[in-house]
Amino acid sequence: MFVAHLFIFVLCLGTVLNENSGCGCSLNRDSTLDPKANYLLSTANSKCHRPEQEQNDKTMVLVPSGVYQVGTDDIVIETDQEGPRTLVKISSFYIDKYEVSNRDFSNFIKSTNYETEAERFGDSFVFTLFLNNTYKEMLKDFRVAQATWWYKVKGANWKHPYGSDSNLEDLMDHPVIHVSWNDAQAYCKWRDGRLPTEAEWEAACRGGLRDIKYPWGDKLFPNHTHKANIWQGTFPNYNSAKDGFIGTNPVNLFSQNDFGIHNMAGNVWEWTEDGWSKDKFAAKQTSQSIVMSSLGILKHTSDGLGSR
Repeated sequence: MFVAHLFIFVLCLGTVLNENSGCGCSLNRDSTLDPKANYLLSTANSKCHRPEQEQNDKTMVLVPSGVYQVGTDDIVIETDQEGPRTLVKISSFYIDKYEVSNRDFSNFIKSTNYETEAERFGDSFVFTLFLNNTYKEMLKDFRVAQATWWYKVKGANWKHPYGSDSNLEDLMDHPVIHVSWNDAQAYCKWRDGRLPTEAEWEAACRGGLRDIKYPWGDKLFPNHTHKANIWQGTFPNYNSAKDGFIGTNPVNLFSQNDFGIHNMAGNVWEWTEDGWSKDKFAAKQTSQSIVMSSLGILKHTSDGLGSR
C-alpha cells in the first residue's frame, strides 16, 4: 500500500487499442527469443473486439507492427538501468495521441462516480515548488525520505493538485495527475481500452526511429527550440521555465513525434500495463521495486504489473 500511495503524484494515462483485436485486450507482453532473428517476439495472449469506429477515433493513432528498439547501450545514469539495447517485434496497435487531460478524466468521473485512491487516502504528494515556505516548514516531517522535494499534503488529489485550496481552473487541458495504476486501469476499462505495455510505450515514444536520445532526435534543443516541457535549472529548487512551464503543460502543446503522438518526453510520468525488470523481457517481474528512467517515466514493478 505504501508504494502505491507514494507514487500517485504526477502520473498520467494513455489508452491503447490493438488493431486486430479491437479493444486492446491482447497485450504485447509475453516475449520470447526468435532463434532465426536477432530480436524478441512480443506476443499477444488474448483477444476481444470493439466497434470499428472506435479504432478510427481522431484522438488515436496507429503504431504499425514491426521490430522496434527498446532500451539503449548509451547509459548516462547507471541506476536508471535503461540498458541493454534490445529489438522487439510488436503487433500493431492504436494509442492516444495525447496524454489523458483533466477534462477527459472529469468526464470519466462524472460518468462513473469513481473515487481515486488519493481521494480515499485523503492525501498525496506535491512537489516543493508548488508550496510556500511556511507550509513546507509545517510539513518537513512528512516528506519522502530519499526524495525530500515531495511533501505529503492533505487534500491533494486530481481535483486539487496542490492541496485542498487549489483547483483545476485553467488546467482542464493539462494532464491529470495524482492518479494511481489502479485509477488508470479503471479509466481504461471505461474507455474499453488498456494501458500500453512498456515495450509498446517505448515503440510509440521513438516514433519509428532508432538510436536516438529523444523522440525527435539527438539534440535536446534543435535550432534553439524547446521540444518538450522538461526541468531546466538547479533541481529541485529552481526551474527557469524557459520552455514556458514550471508545472505541467497542455496535452496538445509541443510538436508530435513521427507517429503523431505528443509529449512522449517531458511533462509527466506515464503508466504502463506491465511490469519492469533489469532484464526487461527475460525475467518474470515479481519484485516490489521502483525505478525512474531517464525520460522521467515511473516504473513500479509488482507481480507483473507496473507503470507506463
